[in-house]
Amino acid sequence: MASRTGMIALALTAAAALATPAGPAAASPGPESGPAAWTGLTRAAVASSRYLREQTAVEAGYVPDTYCVADPAGSGGLGYPHFNHTYDNSLDPEKPTALLYEDDASGRRRLVALEWVVMDRDGKLETDEDRPSLFGQPFKGPIPGRFKGQKVHYALHVWLWKPNPAGMYATYNPEVRCRPGTTRP
Repeated sequence: MASRTGMIALALTAAAALATPAGPAAASPGPESGPAAWTGLTRAAVASSRYLREQTAVEAGYVPDTYCVADPAGSGGLGYPHFNHTYDNSLDPEKPTALLYEDDASGRRRLVALEWVVMDRDGKLETDEDRPSLFGQPFKGPIPGRFKGQKVHYALHVWLWKPNPAGMYATYNPEVRCRPGTTRP
């Protein structure tokens, strides 16, 4: 198992790689982002590096979904979300609400992205004056609840651990595939 220092070095390397093009789309925070976005992304990469091993995330309270989430439009997917609802409403780069994993070639899961979820204050899909932002990026939404008990919310996906040709903050990644039989029926 890699040392903590080695994991942090890996995380910093991953954060630095965000500045270089990856496939058809460049993985970068965006033109409106400044040094604070890079600082936040680096903090997120370092903090999430401890979850590169899925079991560590589960031990830390992230509950895995048994299903892989595919893009309904058919272009890639999100992977397997692992939620820790203690971090709902977090705007802390080190405390995402969800970690997203995909199956790798050896049958294990590897971390690909992070997601922050913030509940909408008034619960109305028609209003968005409370839209949060993180890393210089506005969250998507308001979004209706997607499972029993989830309220109207905003979400921000950040593809820190796998380049996304659709963009670093896109909801779905065309390079993430759900194996047959792994999606919700």
